[in-house]
Amino acid sequence: MTFLTTLPTRRQKPATRAEAGLLLGVVALLALAVFGPVLPAGEHQHGFADQRALWGIPCALDVLSNLPFAIAGVWGLWALRRLAPGALDHTSRVLAALFFAGLLCTAVGSSVYHWQPLDAGLLWDRLGMVLPFAGLLGLAAASRVSERAGWAMAGAVLLSGPLAVLWWAHTGNVLPWAVVQLGGMLVVLALACLPRRDGALAVHLGAVIGLYAVAKLFEAADHAVFDATYRWVSGHSVKHVLAAGAAWPVLMALAALRNSAERGVPQVTLSGQNGAHAVGVARRSRA
Repeated sequence: MTFLTTLPTRRQKPATRAEAGLLLGVVALLALAVFGPVLPAGEHQHGFADQRALWGIPCALDVLSNLPFAIAGVWGLWALRRLAPGALDHTSRVLAALFFAGLLCTAVGSSVYHWQPLDAGLLWDRLGMVLPFAGLLGLAAASRVSERAGWAMAGAVLLSGPLAVLWWAHTGNVLPWAVVQLGGMLVVLALACLPRRDGALAVHLGAVIGLYAVAKLFEAADHAVFDATYRWVSGHSVKHVLAAGAAWPVLMALAALRNSAERGVPQVTLSGQNGAHAVGVARRSRA
């Protein structure tokens, strides 16, 4: 008994202000998803503008425009593999891997859905999107708040995302999924206003949000873009390319980290809020 009382106990650090604020935001979004009004799916949600077939592929451009997701996913996983073991903290490495692997799942799920746009395919499309959302929100929270906040955010999305998709499939209520998708982006936007933690992966969250927002605008203007381009390309096809482009800031952050590690130059955290970063010059010690 005396031995047990002398063992050191591991105490959890109390929650910081940023962690408490993040928790309150997540609780507010959860309340909206559960108690908010029913949001039915649009009557023409499967009525995409570009129905043309190419090389035997139905809705060809909407299917093939998912290729950038797969390219970004493979590129990101390859970039992570090339990083030295100590160049990136374990939390960021795992969350980045989840993000890039999720992009591969998104490419597959979205291609399956657009091959034959029906509710059954849309279910797999949305389930695939949960993974990159979880990775991105986890990375954002880890870089701006704390590592445990990153784990918590990723876990929250991995739990709530599939539940929201299954709830939509069972009831037709899209609100919970809209909260996961758009509410999650609002969380990233709020986190982009916070300074980056020392040593965290320098992802420009403002650029991620900007690209994703423009992608959603093109999605909403699917038919208008198709008509404006004389039926050359639809807004939804452009949306896929722009949404995949939201992975670019993460890829660039990994590239900068690898370059600085190869040169033996430590990364310096600047005071910029949206993830602006630079590589500092190592100070030479005087003899």
